[in-house]
Amino acid sequence: MSKKMLLIMNPFSGKMQCRNYLFDMVDIFSKDGYEVTVYPTRKRYDATELTIKKGNEYDLIACCGGDGTLNEVITGAMSIENAPPLGYIPSGTTNDLATSLKMPKNMVDAAMNVVNGVPFLYDIGTFNNQYFAYIAAFGAFTEVSYQTSQQVKNSLGHLAYILEGIRRFTEIKAYHLIIEHDGGTVEGDYIFGSITNSTSVAGLLTLDKEKVRLNDGLFELLLIKSPKNIIDLNGIITGLLTQNYDHNYISLFHSSRVKIYSEVEIPWTLDGENGGRHTNVEIVNNPRSVTLLVSEEVVR
Repeated sequence: MSKKMLLIMNPFSGKMQCRNYLFDMVDIFSKDGYEVTVYPTRKRYDATELTIKKGNEYDLIACCGGDGTLNEVITGAMSIENAPPLGYIPSGTTNDLATSLKMPKNMVDAAMNVVNGVPFLYDIGTFNNQYFAYIAAFGAFTEVSYQTSQQVKNSLGHLAYILEGIRRFTEIKAYHLIIEHDGGTVEGDYIFGSITNSTSVAGLLTLDKEKVRLNDGLFELLLIKSPKNIIDLNGIITGLLTQNYDHNYISLFHSSRVKIYSEVEIPWTLDGENGGRHTNVEIVNNPRSVTLLVSEEVVR
């Protein structure tokens, strides 16, 4: 009896590679014994709704799209019992999680990675009442990803983020926050904060692969304080680019739970998508809660 696969694809992700490589992907899956049902998403949260409604009817759910599409599928998988394994074929602009999981950038190779992959239990975050796969962030440059049009992202790639970030540089705000984490409490004025389960942040910053574990029940909490002058700002940029987090303005913590309190609403992004505006948030790590199919070198 053949296996059943649900292939959820975002036809507009990246440079529409899912659409362009659809036959190749289906051919690979069919040759591996799968009866493939293809579903192109039509609107936001489409992938979540479909995964909740149909997910348990399949042996495998494969997702072709960017980080936002993957977020929707994972949100659906977290909402049902005994969700099947998830395969990911990245086709977005940044593909941070794919970078962390060493997934191929070539679409055909990524499809082969799904059929040849081994199960990997991956940590998922809860942000108040929402799920995120690899990042919840606020502050400098975090609005760029969802306020840059898909057309511009497709044509300019990473350059689109950089250009939009430069344009918004003068708009950077500092927020006075109280932040609780496993190791204690910090308070101050911050221009950026990210809670991640990834070695790549926005395709621009990287965290030490030796210190980040994707299924250890811990997030990496990166905080940047508001600089007092241009010299401090240059020091921050240098510290981030060189991964030097032993800095007066940069802090890096490992924590399973984070609570952040603010007197004003702060705009957040979750996996590169608009996460809404919040004063108080609670972020919790759900250890090893979804099964992703990855290459053996990730599991080792």
